[in-house]
Amino acid sequence: MDSKFVRPTRKDVAKLAGVSETVVSYVINNNRYVAQDKRVRVQEAIKKLNYRPNSIARTLKGKSSNHIVFIADQIVTEHFSLLISELDECAYDKGYMVSLCSNRNTEEFVREIIGRCCDGIIISSISFTKRFIQMFIDANIPVVLLENRDYSEIHGAGRINNGLYEGSRECVRYLGSLGRKNILYIDRYSARGHFSDMNDLRYRGFVHQMEESGYSSNPLERVITGCESVEALKQSVRDYLESGEKVDAFFGRNDKVACIAMQAAQEAGYRIPEDIAVIGFDNSTLGQYVMPTLTSVEIRRAEIARTAVDMLQEMIEQHKIPDPVHVSTKIIYRKSTDI
Repeated sequence: MDSKFVRPTRKDVAKLAGVSETVVSYVINNNRYVAQDKRVRVQEAIKKLNYRPNSIARTLKGKSSNHIVFIADQIVTEHFSLLISELDECAYDKGYMVSLCSNRNTEEFVREIIGRCCDGIIISSISFTKRFIQMFIDANIPVVLLENRDYSEIHGAGRINNGLYEGSRECVRYLGSLGRKNILYIDRYSARGHFSDMNDLRYRGFVHQMEESGYSSNPLERVITGCESVEALKQSVRDYLESGEKVDAFFGRNDKVACIAMQAAQEAGYRIPEDIAVIGFDNSTLGQYVMPTLTSVEIRRAEIARTAVDMLQEMIEQHKIPDPVHVSTKIIYRKSTDI
């Protein structure tokens, strides 16, 4: 075999540095005192040989794999792209690598993740079965939950409240302050039947604030949901507008559905925001380029990512469950609500 394809070993590092393999191990794991001159020689040998520890072998020996798995519903959205970017940077600074997995929601998927012997798991999902989450925890894998929904029955996980519930309530209050009380909630569309219910914190916040503000005795009647495609969602919005029910505001579960509903209303002859004010959620770049520009709720992704990695590190190194953390959202005001 051509020598350039031979992976350098710990023995090679020890030989080049003029030390024992045990000393190389101490330097790599940073768990024993090593004289400074020997440490420098080992580090220089590692760099020269481009040596990388075998993470699988380390895991088999009961050592850290320095590997975090992030499980999400929709890995192609801008929100998750930005979040994983922040997670990757925070994790890398602490010596971890992050793998992104789309939620498969099967026992086979759960067993596969457990079998990979990762150091920890971060989950952001409204559809991943709670029993599967508990299986990770019962397998002694540190888990941090980004709370998109109610996880009160899950025990043994770190929790980050993303501010979605209160952010949703703030949207309703803000629209009400503009005199917009006939608010229509636009739910996600899904070909797999993943729609919101009262476990979803954005949806729950909308329902609770509509009831508390006295804007609707039955907020569930003011929700567009169950749509499997973009066109189905647009048609449902058009049908609702033609039904005679008064609508003076849209509240989208995310920016994309808010923009779809806004376009449907514009095509039906409604003016935005004069006739219907529109607010979204996630503060994606999409909202900055539609006309009019979209008011939206900003999720503090950098703070969430940093907190999630810190929590996992505490769970991995100190073997304890950290206290829950709350990260607030804020509304970014643009033209879709500004008359």
